[in-house]
Amino acid sequence: MTRQTILTGSPWEDKVGYCRAVRVGNFIEVSGTVALVDGETVRADDAYAQTFNIIERISAVLEQAGASLGDVVRTRIFTTDISRFDDIARAHGHFFGDIKPTTGMYEISKLVAPEYLVEIEFTAVVA
Repeated sequence: MTRQTILTGSPWEDKVGYCRAVRVGNFIEVSGTVALVDGETVRADDAYAQTFNIIERISAVLEQAGASLGDVVRTRIFTTDISRFDDIARAHGHFFGDIKPTTGMYEISKLVAPEYLVEIEFTAVVA
C-alpha cells in the first residue's frame, strides 16, 4: 500500500519527527493542529477564530492528500477552556454542519503554548 506524507515546512516537523498528515490507502490521519497565520497565533483570546483557522488550513492539507472536508469521519478537539464550547462548536458546525463526522471535545490543562486555546486532529476516509 502506498504511503503519502504531507509536510507543511514547519521547523517542528524535522525537530519532532512528524508530518501534518499521512495518507495510506483510503485513510488519512491529520496531526493535531493549532491556529496560525503566517507563523503567528490567530487571536489568542478567540476560540472561534482559532477553530475556524484550523479547519480552513486543514481543508488545504486534505486537498493535497486527494480528499476534502467531506471525507472527514472524525475530529478530536482539545481545548484548554471548555467554557468556550459554544464558540468552538459554532466554528466546527460552520464547516461540518452537513457532513457530521463523529467528534469529541476534551478539556486539557495545557497545549504547547499558552496562547493556543484549541488543537484539532482529523481522520478522513476517501471513498
